[in-house]
Amino acid sequence: MKTMNRTIRQARSQPTQFRAEESDGKKYIEGYFAVFGGIYELWPGATESIDSNAFDGALEDDIRALINHDTTLVLGRNKAGTLELKVDKKGLWGRVEINEKDQDALNLYARVERDDVNQCSFGFDILEEDTEYHEDGSVHWTIKRVKLYEVSVVTFPAYEDTSVQARKKDYVQIKKRQIEKWKSERKERLKKWH
Repeated sequence: MKTMNRTIRQARSQPTQFRAEESDGKKYIEGYFAVFGGIYELWPGATESIDSNAFDGALEDDIRALINHDTTLVLGRNKAGTLELKVDKKGLWGRVEINEKDQDALNLYARVERDDVNQCSFGFDILEEDTEYHEDGSVHWTIKRVKLYEVSVVTFPAYEDTSVQARKKDYVQIKKRQIEKWKSERKERLKKWH
């Protein structure tokens, strides 16, 4: 297992459920933005998971709740008290208070209420991760620590292309190192035979 420190802004979508709720005369959208321990396939042969300590210390930063990662569609903000975030055994849970004077927020609330939109994503930098290289050539990353920028309610829960491209560059480098290692080991074996 190898530990890396990288800071490349990434976004991950999670197959979690959100719900619309009304209490105390206010509207909320709530659910899990990240779930710990699940194995998410980036592409065949490459997987990723989130460690249960990945968000330690990250929730004190200034974090926004967005619609589809769009910075012009802010639903809430933890520093303003309109976004509540906490970590539990399951993952990163969040609750956004809907601004009833914001038509975009009300439209999203209605879509979540009807279950037309019910998934999420989060934007972050990787500060620490472990990389496991497997005999079959596959690779698995465990995200150990992040800097969290935003959480989003999203229409399509897919890994963003930029995130996958960043991982694919890592994967290509891993494959190159493995091939070089195999070539070197083969050369050494051949020397022993001669």
